[in-house]
Amino acid sequence: MLRTALRNVLAHKARLLMTVLAVLLGVAFVSGTLVFTNTVSAAYEKSSAKGFDQVDVSVEPSWKEGDDKAAELTEALLERAAATDGAASALGSVSGFTALADKNGDPVGDGWQVRGGNYWGTDDPRYPITEGHAPRGDGEVVIDSATAERTGYGVGDKILMSVDGPVLTATVAGVFRTDDGAVAAGGSLTLFDTATAQRLFGTAGGYDEILVKAEPGVSQQALLAALGKSLPKDTVELTTGRELADQQAEMIASQLNSLKQTLLVAAGIALFVGTFLIANTFTMLVAQRTRELALMRAVGASRRQVTRSVLFEAFIVGAVAAVTGLLAGIGIGAGLRALMGSLGADFPDGPLVVSPGTVVAALAVGVLITMLAAWLPGRRAAKIPPVAAMNSLHATPTTRSLVLRNTIGALFTAAGVAVVLAATTMGDAGDAQAPMGLGAALIIIGVFVLTPLLSRPLIAAAAPVLRIFGVSGKLARQNAVRNPRRTAATASALMIGLTLITGMTVAATGVQQAIGKMAADSIAADYVVSMANGSYLSPDVAEKLAGTDGVTASSPMRNSYSEIDGADEYLTGVTGTAFGELADLPVADGAFEIGGTRVVVDEDTATSHGWHAGSTFTTTYDDDKKQRLTVAGIYQGNEMFRGIMVDLPTLTPHLDDPADMQVLVKMDGGASDAAKDGLRAALGDSPAISVQDKQDISDEIAQMVTLMLNMLYGLLAMAVIVAVLGVVNTLAMSVFERSQEIGMLRAIGLDRKGIKRMVRLESLVISLFGAVLGIGLGVFFGWAAGELVGTQLATYELVLPWGRIAVFLLLAATVGVLAALWPARRAARLNLLTAIKTE
Repeated sequence: MLRTALRNVLAHKARLLMTVLAVLLGVAFVSGTLVFTNTVSAAYEKSSAKGFDQVDVSVEPSWKEGDDKAAELTEALLERAAATDGAASALGSVSGFTALADKNGDPVGDGWQVRGGNYWGTDDPRYPITEGHAPRGDGEVVIDSATAERTGYGVGDKILMSVDGPVLTATVAGVFRTDDGAVAAGGSLTLFDTATAQRLFGTAGGYDEILVKAEPGVSQQALLAALGKSLPKDTVELTTGRELADQQAEMIASQLNSLKQTLLVAAGIALFVGTFLIANTFTMLVAQRTRELALMRAVGASRRQVTRSVLFEAFIVGAVAAVTGLLAGIGIGAGLRALMGSLGADFPDGPLVVSPGTVVAALAVGVLITMLAAWLPGRRAAKIPPVAAMNSLHATPTTRSLVLRNTIGALFTAAGVAVVLAATTMGDAGDAQAPMGLGAALIIIGVFVLTPLLSRPLIAAAAPVLRIFGVSGKLARQNAVRNPRRTAATASALMIGLTLITGMTVAATGVQQAIGKMAADSIAADYVVSMANGSYLSPDVAEKLAGTDGVTASSPMRNSYSEIDGADEYLTGVTGTAFGELADLPVADGAFEIGGTRVVVDEDTATSHGWHAGSTFTTTYDDDKKQRLTVAGIYQGNEMFRGIMVDLPTLTPHLDDPADMQVLVKMDGGASDAAKDGLRAALGDSPAISVQDKQDISDEIAQMVTLMLNMLYGLLAMAVIVAVLGVVNTLAMSVFERSQEIGMLRAIGLDRKGIKRMVRLESLVISLFGAVLGIGLGVFFGWAAGELVGTQLATYELVLPWGRIAVFLLLAATVGVLAALWPARRAARLNLLTAIKTE
């Protein structure tokens, strides 16, 4: 039986090719993901360990629960650490956000990866100088070699930078080398002398961290114990350099884990779609070998042996696909690393890592998926009775089996719809995610089971269009519905991919429109000024903007912690006399009046405390002082404006270090290019500050949504490619089993062009059938997801992206036409007499 199975595989190489390709692609995606993430993780881990070579013990300020702020690391504490037995040296470290502009004035790096710090003395062991010298005074800085290479800056060049808004100009005194992980990931590191860094980052002569180096022969643990005795335990926390390296490596691995999971989910979807192709292929092979298998039963083969022979064929196919997929995956892993590097995501150097776990996972996935998909066709093969060798009437689906299938499909679909609808009414998006996922899975299973039933009416709806193509169109429709189960399995592969793509597109389009509408409706200001990385602005920015020509009203938004009725609440300080002109927030109760002790509160906060217009409450500020405030009005909050708004003169005296989230600005002539340029010029064209009007905010959101969707489309493209292979394979094998029929059609007058047209139209109908089901399900899932989003985003409403839906249908039609090219050509080239004689 095993020899027979092997001969069958070799005899059907062409028919099994598409199955091998489908499994190969899925395995390559899985193994490529594992190779890529393992390689990058190992490189970062090595870089992290190297980056902490000069640190044996780190001393950081402790922050106990209930404290308002952490303890300070003073100069005296640094001297005690340096004098500890076993310590060779100790240095103080200060760091914070520092945006650097390139020669075109554009920001270098992105977000929190752009940092600044202090260079210790004239020879900091952490940062070896490769060009120039250490920074001296507040007019000089040194930059990392990667940033110098990217920007073209060299020793002696003038650069613009910003710490918290205002622009600083400095001279590049030197370039240093570093193994810092943030720099390796595309960030930048700008270093000042220690005194300048302390002034810029607000440590007032203190440090964020003290780094201690051990004497030769002293272990990190021994130094840790010695420092634990010499330093006050209640004000500091001690960590070894090895622990710091492990923590950074773990953090990097955690960050990569989300990317890894996303890629593996996409690979899993492709493999899931591939199971339809595999099952369809083996089902058709079994149907074509009915007499052969029946004859084997007649000469003594048992049911178990027949099933094993089919599974052995699947094992061979899966093993070949898994091995080639693993090799392709290694190439994909290397290619992903190069691609990410070309897109600006720099990674530390390191060898390609192909772990034993990757090899085992690739082989296991390829073989198991193929054998599981072939198990059901194998069982069907075992049920073929010996008498089937005498005729070809075996395996016609019974009415009972069809009724059972349709009943099961209807029950699954109804249960799924009920669960999804129940989830949309739960209110809490977090609690509703699990039931909605379960409901979606039940619906997809139910629709898949019902697809043979659905195929007849939906394909029949295309009959008027197919009549245009005459006999070829009529035959294409009849062929598409001749075997509903086969048509269903082929169309379902495409259906799943388009369901996911359409659902995400519908939900994302609604979110994009909702946020854009929120910005347009609630922001009355012409411009919103904020830090490009989302951190806090210096109060100087608001002062400069208020004095800029053309500004008629402005207000910073300044956050502060407070405690009210035993609960933590954040207060937002605004310019009370101007804020009403800068924000358009509907008032539900009272008046929008901010001044003195009168505040406004959003509806959710008011409801949680039981407040209404005229209510009073006591707040405990960040400096532990208390004050009685009055609720002047209650407004409808949103994602951009919410919480308790207090007048700045009331709040600011209680803040040690005031900082603003953003500044709202209204101009005399409204928003214009000239007005924006004037605001940027007033801020010294700071690379750290973003000046946006409402259109800029909407465009930024649209860009983010488009980028996210494009990434998801790219990931799901693999599933669509596998679905295309399924259409090709089904048509090719269908052409083979209908060779006699095609020969007869040729004999009675249908020419080669007519045969080609028939196969192409059949492929087109099957593809569009899958697309209609997928788009329909996707719209439903997108609506359901939107209902959950609407509980958090009041301006959300369902928006159907008709343009993209049309593109998806066009894509499905293109898939159908392209997938039929080879099968149609093969059918047209069949020899007429040979085809007629085919059994």
